This record gives sequence, structure tokens and C-alpha cells, in this order.
Amino acid sequence: KVNDAGVSSDGGAQSGEGAEGGVSSAEEAKPTASELRAKLDITEDYRPDFNHGEKGAGYQKYIVLHDTEVDSSATSIVNSWESSGNKVASQFIVNKDGSIVQCVPMDAIAHHAGYGDAGHNSEYGVPEDSKSITDYGMNSYSIGIEIVHVGGQGAYPEAQLEAIDGLIAYIDAYYGSESTIIDHKMWRSGNSDTSAEFATYLANYRDHRTHN
Repeated sequence: KVNDAGVSSDGGAQSGEGAEGGVSSAEEAKPTASELRAKLDITEDYRPDFNHGEKGAGYQKYIVLHDTEVDSSATSIVNSWESSGNKVASQFIVNKDGSIVQCVPMDAIAHHAGYGDAGHNSEYGVPEDSKSITDYGMNSYSIGIEIVHVGGQGAYPEAQLEAIDGLIAYIDAYYGSESTIIDHKMWRSGNSDTSAEFATYLANYRDHRTHN
């Protein structure tokens, strides 16, 4: 298990092992989670109200993509989430310029997904009582990424999409596996996000984990 800096609990960085127990040349060439994070413009702005308890690395299964549906800066959105008092947030918000605000630690539960459609807890393998709190299932098994965008009001800037690419690569390296990528409406069809103009990007992310 590694922390947000990509360092394992015994102080070493993640690495892969070859067939003989050593580090293979392919794995050796892969950037570490800490190296991938360092390439991203991430500002940490943790708010206690958004943290709903620890989820171990073994619980991580999904990356859920959302649109913010407001055209505001990530910082303003975090402030509005806190002022609402409903304790809902995602781990990350990606601005149009590619900068990122992280307001919940990677291994903490953030309430971003809400209740899924009927039968989705079973279909997605996320029991509602997974952490013995009212956590709507998916929240305990996922990282939420909010994308600053309003549906029908323009394209997603290339800098923003490249930042999402890098963030997904970082999450993969941090957990040492590829989480399944979905958007919010796949889990909960009553939500509109992500927008129709994101559909091609979503298909690419689900197929090969980059937007293009």
C-alpha cells in the first residue's frame, strides 16, 4: 500500500518484479506514482467534512468521472460544496487549464456517486454496507474526478483532457492496478454527467485510458 506521495508503508516506492523476483526492465522504466503525481499541477485542499472514513487500497475498483455542471474554478466549487453542508465531494476536481484540486485523500471515502440504479450494487460488486456506514456502495470502491464543464457550453480544453489522462495514470500507479472507468450516469442514470460531448473521450478512457 502506498500513500498519496506514492511511497509504500515500509518506506519504499512501488515497483514491479520480474519472473526471477527482480525488477524487470519494463517495470523499471515505468514511472512511479510519486513521479506521475509530480508531473500534475495538484493543490491539496482537504476539508474534514468531505472525509467519510478510510477505505483500504483493496476496496478501490472504479474511477467515476463527473461534470461539475457549473463553470467555476475548482476552488470555488470546493468552497460551495463545504458551504452546502451536505458533505458531498469528489477526491479531485480538474480545472479547464489542467490544474487540479484534491480535497479528499486517495484512501478516504468521498460521497460523490450517490445511490445507483436498482440492481447496480450487485452488478458492480459494491455492497451498500461495504464500510458499515450509509455510503451508497460505490463511494467506498471508487475515486471521484470532477471535470469543470457545463454540458452544451463548449468543448473540453486539451489541457484539461491531458490532466485527466495524467490523473488516471497516477491513480493506476498508486494502486498498482487499473480501476474500471465509468461516468456518473453509468452508475446512476438520473444524473446527466458526463455530457454528450464527452462520449468519445469516455469510450477512449474505458478502452485505453487516455482521451485520444
